[in-house]
Amino acid sequence: MKNKRQQKILELIVRYEIGTQEELMQKLRAVGFDVTQATVSRDIREMKLTKIETHGKLHYVALRESDEDVKEKYERVFRDGFISMDNAVNILVIKTVSGMAMAVAAALDSMHFNEIVGTIAGDDTIMCAVRSLDDVVNLMGKLRNIIERE
Repeated sequence: MKNKRQQKILELIVRYEIGTQEELMQKLRAVGFDVTQATVSRDIREMKLTKIETHGKLHYVALRESDEDVKEKYERVFRDGFISMDNAVNILVIKTVSGMAMAVAAALDSMHFNEIVGTIAGDDTIMCAVRSLDDVVNLMGKLRNIIERE
């Protein structure tokens, strides 16, 4: 019930510029949710809703980043730091801008490529242990696609 209610809250705040807990409570009741002000307040806190001003009026918004937004951030870090890549059998060596190797390695780790077993980063070089030579070829293709999306 709670998940359905919170999903409905997201739908409502996107559809309507709801500025108060009372307004939100009325909208929820209108669509069949029997809620109290305390429940609405708790949902707002749990969902980390915040108010922003649009057209001179404050209203609730959800500032959560979608998975797609987070993925784009990791890809941007990778593109910004990337210089080149080459392989030595099943080790992928990535050269980065000086001082960016750790950030780029963290981005690679966060992108959860199945081919990568682990990464080690220095100042401007990353060594990725990759499962096999075929996986290195596949991974390099994926990384080239990220670079070319710039």
